[in-house]
Amino acid sequence: MRVLITGITGFAGSHLAEYILSNHSRVDVFGIVRWRSRMDNILQIQDKIELVEADLKDIVSLRAVLADVKPDRIFHLAAQSFVPTSWKCPAETLAINAIGEINLFEAILSLNQAPKIQIAGSSEEYGQVFSNEIPMKETNPFRPLSPYAVSKVAQDLLAFQYHKSYAVRTVRTRGFNHTGPRRGDVFVTSSFAKQIAEIEQKKRPPVVHVGNLEAKRDFTDVRDMVRAYWLSLEKGVEGEVYNIGSGQAYSMQEVLDLLMSLSRSKMEVKVDPARLRPSDVPVLLSDSSKFRALTGWRPMIPFKQTILDLLNYWRERV
Repeated sequence: MRVLITGITGFAGSHLAEYILSNHSRVDVFGIVRWRSRMDNILQIQDKIELVEADLKDIVSLRAVLADVKPDRIFHLAAQSFVPTSWKCPAETLAINAIGEINLFEAILSLNQAPKIQIAGSSEEYGQVFSNEIPMKETNPFRPLSPYAVSKVAQDLLAFQYHKSYAVRTVRTRGFNHTGPRRGDVFVTSSFAKQIAEIEQKKRPPVVHVGNLEAKRDFTDVRDMVRAYWLSLEKGVEGEVYNIGSGQAYSMQEVLDLLMSLSRSKMEVKVDPARLRPSDVPVLLSDSSKFRALTGWRPMIPFKQTILDLLNYWRERV
C-alpha cells in the first residue's frame, strides 16, 4: 500500500508517519514538502520515508506528485492551522485550506485516480455552541468564530460535495484539540510548557504569559489522534464525517495548573492582552460515539502523561 501524507513535516503529520512505520510494515510512506518546509519533526524517520515536493496552491505540482506516487490513501493534514494567524491573514488561510483542497481534488480527478482520502477537519467548525448542544455531535450546526474555522467548514463541505458530485472517496474527521511532543510553541499548551521550561533554566523571568484561561477544550494526545486518523480510512465510510476526541474538557487554567505542578520552579501568571482573541469559543467537548462504535478506538494515553511528555520535550530544547 502507498500512503501520501500532506503536511508530513508538521505536528500531526510527523506523528502519523511514525505510527504507520511502527505499525504497518507493508506500507510505503510518501510525504509532501515545500522547499521551505522545516524538517525538524521528521529527521529521525527521513531515511524511511520518501519526500516529494509540491504546494497545495500549485495544482501543477500536485498533479505531478500524484502521477508519480499513485497513492492508495491520502491523509490530508496540511493547513494553516493557527487560529490567531487566520485573523491577520484570512485570505491566505482560505487559500491554503480551501483552495488548496480543491486543487488536490481536481488533480486527483484529472488523473482518474481513486485514493481514499482523510480530510482532517476541526472542532473549531462548530464555533458558537449553546449549552444544550454539549457535547457536540456531528449533526451540530456550524457557527464558526474565526477565519480558520470558516476555512475548515469550507474544507469539510467541499469534501462532502466532491464525494457526492464526483465520487471522490473522502472520509471527514473533526478532530478536537490534540497536543503532545512537537506541538508548535504558538499553540496554548506548548506555549505554557515552553515558558515553564525556560523559567526552570532561568532563560526568562519567572512569569508565564497567558490569554483566556476560562476557555475549555477537549484534549487528546496526538499519538492517539493519529491512530484514529489511520482507523478513519481503515473502517470509515466514504462520504461520512466523524468527531474524534477524548470526551473530557479541561479549562486553560486547569492545563496551566497541571503544568506548573510538574515544575519545582516558582512563577507567577500574567494575562497578556495580545494573546486574547477577537472572539473565542467558550467550550469544545466531543461526542465521538459514532467513531468509537465503528472502529473501537479509545484514547489510551492519560492527559497528565501527555502534558508531562510535552513539558519534557521543551526541557530538552530550550
